Amino acid sequence: MFKGSIVALVTPMAEDGEIHYAALQQLVEFHIKAGTNGLVAVGTTGESATLPIDEHIQVVRKTVEYAAGRIPVISGAGANSTSEAIELSQASAEVGADGLLSVVPYYNKPQQRGLIGHFEKVADATDLPVLLYNVPGRTVTDMLPETVAVLSGHKRIVGLKDATGDIQRLKTMQSLLPEDFILLSGDDATGCEFMLQGGHGVISVTANLVPDRMARLCAAATAGQSVLAREIDGQLAELHQALFIEPNPVMPKWALYKMGLLPSPMLRLPMVEPELIHQKAIEQVMQKAGVIS
Repeated sequence: MFKGSIVALVTPMAEDGEIHYAALQQLVEFHIKAGTNGLVAVGTTGESATLPIDEHIQVVRKTVEYAAGRIPVISGAGANSTSEAIELSQASAEVGADGLLSVVPYYNKPQQRGLIGHFEKVADATDLPVLLYNVPGRTVTDMLPETVAVLSGHKRIVGLKDATGDIQRLKTMQSLLPEDFILLSGDDATGCEFMLQGGHGVISVTANLVPDRMARLCAAATAGQSVLAREIDGQLAELHQALFIEPNPVMPKWALYKMGLLPSPMLRLPMVEPELIHQKAIEQVMQKAGVIS
């Protein structure tokens, strides 16, 4: 169910900072028409850190409504408090999400045993499948492969988004995990190689801009078509890098605004628009990749 090109969807906002639901609906249609395999609503790229719970769940609700069963919707439902992660998970289930993306608790630096307890409690709280999310560059704490292996024994913990960019770690996890455990890259720059080495897909920031090409890349890579996959990935390599010149989702929002897919590049404070030099840099990369003229 959760394989291929899954977009880490931005949350559109108007100039006043309010959620722009018409633009959200437009983005959902854009991805369905382009062949995207799944949507992550209100993950890191969707500014989960700055949306209060009621607004967070309303964005998930609307994403589910707009998708209308045509594409799976995964709710970003992680938190550094186990009780808050459970609240988000249960509310996501109530509004119709197909799955949960639950990040390693950030800032408080839990032990590995604490991670096991946290994710088991989250998975016990709903009937939805849970994807673990390891992104130590943001959370500080790194969920070790051995910890993932323990958690894979829970019937509702079905997969992992790994954003370490470490292909050797993928091989370690493959040796520890059940064959049906879903392994998704959370790093666009190494996602192609991740899939060619046996990963099942990518939760992608780049897919916000070029969903059709990311869908073709993922289809080729997961089918073992290495020449085609690497050819497409090579065309997108500069884009993968440029989208992280400033902290995500600053650059993808600016890029989508320049493409006419967002009404504004507005972000919630403490995030702000990119520096002028970075605006110019990504626009040049977008032109080179044929995203804008």
